Amino acid sequence: MLWTAFLLGFFGSFHCVGMCGPIALAVGGKNRRTYFIHKILYNLGRTFTYAVLGLIVGSIGFSLSLAGVQQVFSIAMGVVILIFALSYKRADQFLAVPALSGIVIWVKRQLNRFLSAGGYAAFFATGLANGLLPCGMVYMALVAALAFQSPILGATYMFFFGIGTIPLLLILMYSGNIFSAQVRQNFQKAIPYLGVMIGILFIFRGLGLGVFYSPDLQVFDYGAQQVEITMCR
Repeated sequence: MLWTAFLLGFFGSFHCVGMCGPIALAVGGKNRRTYFIHKILYNLGRTFTYAVLGLIVGSIGFSLSLAGVQQVFSIAMGVVILIFALSYKRADQFLAVPALSGIVIWVKRQLNRFLSAGGYAAFFATGLANGLLPCGMVYMALVAALAFQSPILGATYMFFFGIGTIPLLLILMYSGNIFSAQVRQNFQKAIPYLGVMIGILFIFRGLGLGVFYSPDLQVFDYGAQQVEITMCR
């Protein structure tokens, strides 16, 4: 299902360009020889942060899988993704937890500091910090990564999500405004459909229908003792 991560990142970038666009345009510096490298380092920094977040939520999902709730959990996460897909524009507001406001302020301060400093390390750090800013599309991708219930799959899913956001932001970095507001809105219209499709896939996965690593419960009889083993397709 990694292709869904890339598509989610690509179409989601049309939604997030309003928030990340000014930061992306500020990355680069005046030296033409290092301009492109700075842009790449910034985007790699964002992708690295997404992958680390995917590793964390995947670890949480793995811990829950040890409790034997793989299928129910996958169905529940599929439903959550459906909710996000149908209200992704308001997801930032829903999850704007007051307790996290201090963290957001701190992240924005770091962004200003790194952008002012310039250089390879500073622009890579700008991307790292930018990946922590609240974004409804990132939340949706993290729910999908959580549903995999695997640290490696969670990190990989978020890595491909980050890769999916890079093409549009790179174009924006070089062109300034190659896409009109109407074009961006047209692409954003595909986000709910894509999110619904991903949510349904995870629900099917939880139902054990053999769709994309569906967890299957198989029972083996060893003498008087039955052993339940969870398999993944």
